[in-house]
Amino acid sequence: MQKIKSLMSRQGLKSPQESMADLSPVESLRIPSKEELRELREQPIDPQAEQEIIESIEEVYFSTDSFDMVQHELEKLPPELNLQELEEYRDKLKRQQAAVSKKVADLILEKQPAYVKELERVTALQANLQLAAVICTNARRQLSMSKEGFTEASLGLLSNQRRRQLLTGLLKSLRTIKTLQRTDVRLSEMLEEEDYPGAIQLCLECQKAEQLDVALSKTCKHFDVSHYTKVQLAYTLLGKTQTAMDQLHMHFTQAIHNTVFQVVLGYVELCAGNADTKFQKMQYKDLCTHITLDSYIPCLTDLCKALWEVMVSYHRTMQWHEEHDKHEATPTAAESDDSVVDRSYVKKKLEHGLTRIWQDVQLKVKAYILGTDMSNFKYDDFIVVLDVISRLMQVGEEFCGSKSEVLQESIKRQSVNYFKNYHRQDVFAASRSLPWGLDPPSNLSQSQWDLEFKFMGQCRSPSVSPSRQAVSSAGPVQEELSLFQQYHQEGNPFEMPAENKEEETEDVLASNGYESDELEKSVYQDYDSDSDVPEELKQDYVDEQTGDVPLKSASRETIRSKKKSDYNLNKTNAPILTNTTLNVIRLVGKYMQMMNILKPIAFDVIHCVSQLFDYYLYAVYTFFGRNDMYESSGLGLISSRLRTTLNRIQESLIDMEAVAENAPVHGAAEDRKEKVPSPHLSQLVVLTNSGTLYGLAQRVVATESLVFLAEQFESLQSHLDTMMPAAKKPFLQQFYSQTVSTASELRKPIYWVVAAKAIDYEQMLLLMAGVKWDIREIMSQHNVYVDVLLKEFEDFNKRLQDVSRHVRIPLPVSNVLWEHCIRLANRTLVEGYANVKKCSNEGRALMQLDFQQFLMKLEKLTDLRPIPDKEFVETYIKAYYLTENDMEQFIKNHREYSMKQLANLVNVCLGSHINKKARQKLLAAIDDIDRPKR
Repeated sequence: MQKIKSLMSRQGLKSPQESMADLSPVESLRIPSKEELRELREQPIDPQAEQEIIESIEEVYFSTDSFDMVQHELEKLPPELNLQELEEYRDKLKRQQAAVSKKVADLILEKQPAYVKELERVTALQANLQLAAVICTNARRQLSMSKEGFTEASLGLLSNQRRRQLLTGLLKSLRTIKTLQRTDVRLSEMLEEEDYPGAIQLCLECQKAEQLDVALSKTCKHFDVSHYTKVQLAYTLLGKTQTAMDQLHMHFTQAIHNTVFQVVLGYVELCAGNADTKFQKMQYKDLCTHITLDSYIPCLTDLCKALWEVMVSYHRTMQWHEEHDKHEATPTAAESDDSVVDRSYVKKKLEHGLTRIWQDVQLKVKAYILGTDMSNFKYDDFIVVLDVISRLMQVGEEFCGSKSEVLQESIKRQSVNYFKNYHRQDVFAASRSLPWGLDPPSNLSQSQWDLEFKFMGQCRSPSVSPSRQAVSSAGPVQEELSLFQQYHQEGNPFEMPAENKEEETEDVLASNGYESDELEKSVYQDYDSDSDVPEELKQDYVDEQTGDVPLKSASRETIRSKKKSDYNLNKTNAPILTNTTLNVIRLVGKYMQMMNILKPIAFDVIHCVSQLFDYYLYAVYTFFGRNDMYESSGLGLISSRLRTTLNRIQESLIDMEAVAENAPVHGAAEDRKEKVPSPHLSQLVVLTNSGTLYGLAQRVVATESLVFLAEQFESLQSHLDTMMPAAKKPFLQQFYSQTVSTASELRKPIYWVVAAKAIDYEQMLLLMAGVKWDIREIMSQHNVYVDVLLKEFEDFNKRLQDVSRHVRIPLPVSNVLWEHCIRLANRTLVEGYANVKKCSNEGRALMQLDFQQFLMKLEKLTDLRPIPDKEFVETYIKAYYLTENDMEQFIKNHREYSMKQLANLVNVCLGSHINKKARQKLLAAIDDIDRPKR
């Protein structure tokens, strides 16, 4: 080693450590450039070999401790140096260095995009910070300028207000000086006339001029003719008649404010239970928000009583001036022009003050009405509020002829909120009460039904107070007195006698038209018991004409002959109802009671009534009518009108997101607040049991109760139409034409499910496939599949009778069931005939024989005439005998047959009377018909 060092020093070479020490820090840690990195990456090397080279590097090179690499390598040299071995070891070190350099280069290039991206983010952040600094600087400058401008403007406003107050005081002083001057002239005249007592009285009045204003203010709450006469005479002596009238109106305005504030403040402090003075410093509008629900109605009543005292005082003031003007109506020569001007001024001022005072009253009451959320009020309490406000509006109409638009708008807002909340609770309760009771209640008598809508004969307008009703009912000859005439001297229209309250509660507030909850409970308990039902009604359904107990469906002529409803409220044909139907009827009755009282929101009430019916219809369809096989049946079970109605209800009323997400009912989304969850059928209702005809009893009860409810809605249409605003009547007409009238259309899809499963149509197809139709002789015996099909119908008829022992099956229901079954059977026959591969003329004759046998036996099971789709089968069988031209016309005209059925008809006729060329032509015609459908 010493030899090597001496040799290196002799040649002027430096050790690696010394060479590294001479380099600057940047050069010693220089990162390879992109070109060098690319060259290193482009050097072909095996990754596995490269990894082995890196792993062969001694661990000491990877340690964080600093050590002398040169010293380490020199110490490893053997005593005897071999040039070839040194060169090989040097090459190994170079390979290790190249492998490490390439690995480092790969890592640098891999992180290069992230480095560039982060550097760009830092640059953008720096730019944003600079922009924020500029914005803050500008904002501070603008804020400083605004502060200076605002301060100067505020000081200017304060200065002007102070100047205004000084000028107002100066004006008052000038008027006092003017009065004193007139008094001085009048005093001199009285002394010249030697009227010494009058002069002395005038001097005393001048001394008490300030006390007159106080005396004038006392007339605003408790008008006294004698007192007011003295005050007016005093102002007349002072020559301040016009000033007195200005002061009077100011006192009335102040009296209204002070009165309502004191009344509300008293109730707020009473309910707060402490003597906290913070309420006295509140504004009146804020004070109204602290009224509790329990004290709301008493406070409102006292508020209206106090305002009535102010208005009746103003009314009596006007009467005093009218009577005073009548006494001085004849002008005299001694009367001055100033007196005439004063009377004219007073008259105009009083007339103008009517509207102004009533407007102040409305604004105060409006603030009180809107200060509390009444959506959670009890129904009876809310009706009391409406009655008080309606009586106050009547006072306003008699006071100044106003329609009280301010009060109407405020009470309308509260009424809409209250009713929507009330309705939302009803609909949510209906959705939570599902599954609905599908057991039919007992017969509902006509008298009980009348009780449900008893209110229709007793409803009264909310704008008419009970006192006016009493006067109007006394007799038409007696002239009706206004409230100001009735309570001119004493009393208050907002103090209802006890007997009037009881009468109103009975007529207006009674729930569901009953006088008490006990009566309502006793009446509807009868629905759940059949103890009072005659024995004959507990038997099977009895036909009204023959007295028999058939399950045969009535003919169409029989139905057409019955012009009236399928249901009459009598014991021979009792309606089929569910508990849910009765609940909906009761809700409709209560809603219509509210609509008679809440006339301004009649449209909102009717809209909610329509939602009740929509939800009921949608629930029945969802439970029993929804099926994916409707479209493929080709029977047109759901009309476009019914489908549109169901889609509308689902989009506008049903919260499908709650069903999909299993979310709570009260979602945060605004558009879901008015929606309710989709109804769910109880697991206790089984619709898959063939023994019960797939829940036919439940289907009948649900569907026929809906039809009955629709008929009751039809009977209420005229009454709803009279309550609906003219601009909203198209909504009511659309509701009846698009929704109510579609209730009976649900029979088809609901009962079709039963008909499709009650008879084994697939078995019939299999039996028909085993029949040989290319026979050569005419047969006299029908095939076995006809007997099997008739046996299926007999079993269906028997199961139908079993169901009728539990639930009466109306004639329309029986008709629909039989029609569906027969229609499906006939279409199955055609489908079976269309599966025939070969058929002769004798085979077609056998088809006709089978179908005639089927019709003959079927007509004994049902009275339904004509047999549905009879021509559908006969026409298809007879089409076998058509010629080529007639067959082509047949294909174009009979679109009711499927493409498969028409094609089979052509193929079967091949060889008998249709050749191959004609066959190709006819098949092309069939394909042309089918092409637009694709």
